[in-house]
Amino acid sequence: MIEKAFQSSRLIVLIAVAATAVSAVLLYISSIYILAGVGYNFVTGIPGTTEAGKNLAVTLLKMLDLLLIAITFHLLSVSLYRLFITPLKVESSTILSVLHIKSFHDLKVALIQVSVVILIILFLEQAVEVGATLETLYFGIAISAVVLAAIYASEKIKQ
Repeated sequence: MIEKAFQSSRLIVLIAVAATAVSAVLLYISSIYILAGVGYNFVTGIPGTTEAGKNLAVTLLKMLDLLLIAITFHLLSVSLYRLFITPLKVESSTILSVLHIKSFHDLKVALIQVSVVILIILFLEQAVEVGATLETLYFGIAISAVVLAAIYASEKIKQ
């Protein structure tokens, strides 16, 4: 009975793989659509003021953030599939070998690292959008605390 439960749990992981893969594809498509809109807006009205340039920079940073989240979903999908559905040697998977993902713990470390980059981009968006305000300082302190905790956690996971 327990063996059947473990065998069926692979199906649950397959559902997670499919959900993350579909999420990644939807985010990639959204990013392409957003980039096309930004390109069209740029061609039809090149930013002539610093405020318009800042708006363009914020939009591009948000699109970069969206792409990083899509890449995270993609990485998660491939990694879960390779680690739990069809366990293969890391060398036979291009993505896993490049990112040095050999186990679930390695996957967690990779996700923490991507999350740190996403948080830094969120801070850049805030800094460009709002400017040098007290709110930005508090946001930067909060992001720094989370980044330090993530670095500490990833070091502990590696050990």
